[in-house]
Amino acid sequence: MGGFGFSRTTVLSVVVLGLLGLVPPILQWAGQPFYLDVATRLVILAIAAVSLNLILGYGGMISFGHAAYVGLGAYAVGIPAHHWLYGGLEDWGLATVSGLVQIPLAVGVSALFALVTGAICLRTKGVYFIMITMAFAQMAFYAFVSISEYGGDDGLVIDTRSELPLVNLDDPLQLFWLAWGSLVVAVLLVRMIANSRFGMVLQGAKGNDERVVMLGFNTYLYRLTAYVISGAMAGYAGALMANFTTFISPDTMSWANSGELMFMVILGGTATTAGPVLGATAFVLLEEFLGSLTIYWHLPFGLLLIGMVLWGRGGIVGLFGGRKK
Repeated sequence: MGGFGFSRTTVLSVVVLGLLGLVPPILQWAGQPFYLDVATRLVILAIAAVSLNLILGYGGMISFGHAAYVGLGAYAVGIPAHHWLYGGLEDWGLATVSGLVQIPLAVGVSALFALVTGAICLRTKGVYFIMITMAFAQMAFYAFVSISEYGGDDGLVIDTRSELPLVNLDDPLQLFWLAWGSLVVAVLLVRMIANSRFGMVLQGAKGNDERVVMLGFNTYLYRLTAYVISGAMAGYAGALMANFTTFISPDTMSWANSGELMFMVILGGTATTAGPVLGATAFVLLEEFLGSLTIYWHLPFGLLLIGMVLWGRGGIVGLFGGRKK
């Protein structure tokens, strides 16, 4: 169903987002702050998964380097904070509104990196596209490993969170609400794009690129635009993650983290509104639950993911019968 009609997936999306918004504050007020931290991490990862779904689900671009944009967004917060603290730049008066500099910087740097790398990556297809996206991510990974001023392989501690008007990110509940509100906007944005003329061309190119080109559309520019939007959204998620963890390291950009984001999208259901959110929720909750049972939780976790990919057609959304036939 086009637009914002009340389809089954629309209802599912509203229910999931509503639960994510209501349950953590209730647990916080009940004296369970740990679960608020879990929910905040979950919501931020969901934003990154939603951004990946735009190119993976709707565009058919299997990027194995999406975590690089999350990492760049995180460093765009950490590096200015490092200099404001140790370089005396707080005297310029920027520290009081640092978030108005750091967050747009995170989005801009990630979008620029996506533009430059995407212009090259999108000249390739199939396995070559997968490998070159991973190669660019590894280049960014090793670049930050080599910069000792920002901690190198040991990472960088962020002593001061971003300052924003009317929002105190040192308050865990306010940080969660900012992340949750950002997730709602991200879901609506991707849904709007997918149902627009732009999104239809993007999905058409995924199914039959040659036919769409014959209709007069420059599918390369459409894909590149989607790639840049996706990278910018992931950079925003990285900025939130940096403020949440107050620590960043090159490991954020690793291919393993890119693989986890892909698992979240596939687990929930590609090219669906609720899929990335459900996938991120299932991924994080399973990780926490199995981790509390055994230190060898990776084995059952991996088997569950493999089983879902092999037999759960359409992901979690498909299990609810919300995927279009």
